[in-house]
Amino acid sequence: MIDPTLRMFIIAIASYLIGSIPTAVIISKQFFGFDIREQGSGNMGSTNAFRVLGWKWGAFVQVVDILKGLVAVTLIAHLMQDQQLPFTNRTPFADFTVVRILAGSCAVVGHIFSVFVGFKGGKGVNTAAGMLIGIAPIEVGIAFAAFAIAVTLSGYISLGSICAAIMIPGAMAIRYNIFDVNIYGYHTLIWFSICVSLLVIYMHRANIRRLLAGTENRFTNLQIFKTKEPDN
Repeated sequence: MIDPTLRMFIIAIASYLIGSIPTAVIISKQFFGFDIREQGSGNMGSTNAFRVLGWKWGAFVQVVDILKGLVAVTLIAHLMQDQQLPFTNRTPFADFTVVRILAGSCAVVGHIFSVFVGFKGGKGVNTAAGMLIGIAPIEVGIAFAAFAIAVTLSGYISLGSICAAIMIPGAMAIRYNIFDVNIYGYHTLIWFSICVSLLVIYMHRANIRRLLAGTENRFTNLQIFKTKEPDN
């Protein structure tokens, strides 16, 4: 029988390590012969992978990064299933839900501060999405719709990611307070989702500056309504 404290430690470390896997860096080095951090925006997230490696490898990177968060909350967290927490659970959640939240959060931190690439990773959007798919799938679906609308209207992936981050706690609040949907543990989950969203937005601070300055990279092939660029 493994001590519950040791189990939690193993879950936290394993989730962090799986979140730390630098998918785009591995793909770029193994199949293209360069480090993606030296190309495009210099980020190892899926947006730069789409830009530098093409849509097929970009999609692969995105799916894997989402799976990192999903695996943490659906597989790694199961090490504590039917086990008592080594601390007092003061949330309205069941003990196992608390474990899943902790595991998912560690995976997101791993993606942002990856031990494999000098603690400089991606922005955590996809891994956070994977974690939230396992915890709040309806809100993630609404956030994905917001992401798709923002990207097709503007062509900015970063703007879509920011809108999606805002929409997750927003959708949860609207469903609970306006449509009277019973969301178990809402008063804890809403604050958790706000914290995750703020972290994602903070990781996009450079993108926000570029958006305000009009210098952000735009994916015009994803944009439905294109605007004419002003003459110099």
